[in-house]
Amino acid sequence: MPDATTTLPNWALALLIVLAAWTVADRLVAPALRWFLHRRGKRVLEEINTRLKIQIQPFKLTKREVLIDRLLYDAQVQAAAERYARAEELPRELVMQTVERYAQEIVPAFNAYVYFRFGYWLARRAARTLYRVRLGYADEPALARVPPDATVVFFMNHRSNMDYILISFLAAERTALSYAVGEWARIWPLQTLVRAMGAYFVRRDSRDALYRKVLERYVHMATAAGVTQAVYPEGGLSRDGNLRPPKVGLLNYMLRSFDPAGARDLVFVPVGINYDRVLEDRSLLLSLDASSEQRRGRAVAVKNTLAFIWRNLLLTARNRWRRFGYACVNFGTPISLKEYLADRRIDFRTLERDEYFPRVEELARELMSAIARVVPVVPVSLIATVFVRQPERTWSELELKTEVLELMRQLDARGAHLYIPRGDQDYAVTVGLRMLTLRRLVNQTDGLYAAQTRELTLLAYYANSIAHLFDEGMRAEG
Repeated sequence: MPDATTTLPNWALALLIVLAAWTVADRLVAPALRWFLHRRGKRVLEEINTRLKIQIQPFKLTKREVLIDRLLYDAQVQAAAERYARAEELPRELVMQTVERYAQEIVPAFNAYVYFRFGYWLARRAARTLYRVRLGYADEPALARVPPDATVVFFMNHRSNMDYILISFLAAERTALSYAVGEWARIWPLQTLVRAMGAYFVRRDSRDALYRKVLERYVHMATAAGVTQAVYPEGGLSRDGNLRPPKVGLLNYMLRSFDPAGARDLVFVPVGINYDRVLEDRSLLLSLDASSEQRRGRAVAVKNTLAFIWRNLLLTARNRWRRFGYACVNFGTPISLKEYLADRRIDFRTLERDEYFPRVEELARELMSAIARVVPVVPVSLIATVFVRQPERTWSELELKTEVLELMRQLDARGAHLYIPRGDQDYAVTVGLRMLTLRRLVNQTDGLYAAQTRELTLLAYYANSIAHLFDEGMRAEG
């Protein structure tokens, strides 16, 4: 009998190879990788937990499948699913499938090895490569008094997507943070890394009541279990440099079931962040365009991003690349929720709706004010303030330094936290001015300096980061 030969078209062969590779990865490589990371994670955890100031709670180490099951069978989630099924006239089993999908989307899969070995290394390397990273101020005595079993929530202003990297790096000696991350990170393989770092995904401004209930119960579970979290109350990046009004979504979920007489306190740590240069500054300003120009704005934002990357690659190739100035972080005085409620003699659990939300908003504003007080004053924001206040004027270097020193005096009198590089005020003016002239936001002609007229909006963006500190009502702590 002659040999039978089967010929496959190239596309079919390629498809078979892809499917075979996928099967090998799914059945062999992925389980082996999970086993490896789990084993290494246990070793890292044993080492790290002995020196962390805020211990990693067992909840954070619980298997993801277990946490998802706890969410699915949570009494409030079950009740919400029942209401949803009746309202939409859907089978309950179908609604529970939706709940499970939401839980799968939200719940992280923390791995200590990925966080403290890969994540910390990456954050440290990226932050120090791009910036001169500085911890400006920290109320260490007050931070040391935080009870070891308290749930600690770092409340921060949101200047840049670098904030995630910067804070993870600087807080790594204290604890492992759990972030609420927007949908922008839900792309493979980034979402896998984000989950392994302990972050949970949040759909911003979702109007789906069922989704919000699942998210609320996860945040409640994590908060009640003592998981250290990091929250941006502004709900997004500052577009014009000013602090934005706080949103109360995640804060509401933390407060709704809080027991003032319970064993565990809830402690908020205000964190202020500022940069000499925000990587996304021009793209953020473009988003302020009118809605009719938004599509054009997005295209220009992409163009600006690619041009920014290309320019910096060219500078690197010519050995002329410089870091983007200073990135500074301040940690303010912690605010105990137990003490806050005791002073006002209230319990969020007993408040009616018409009183509850105003009280939550009141606390959110107080936390936002605490953040505002500890926003660092960095060199570029000072120099930009001078040019924005008198945009038509030209300055000699001596006049500019005199004006900046006067601003420093005013801010110091208001209790603001100034970061002065090397403790030298003259040097602070020099490096801030150099950054602005290198970016061509400020022109230098015959020894005189003037704001570039077409860049006044960008100069205002940096001046706005500290504008609130000149308010007479603003007083910093410590």
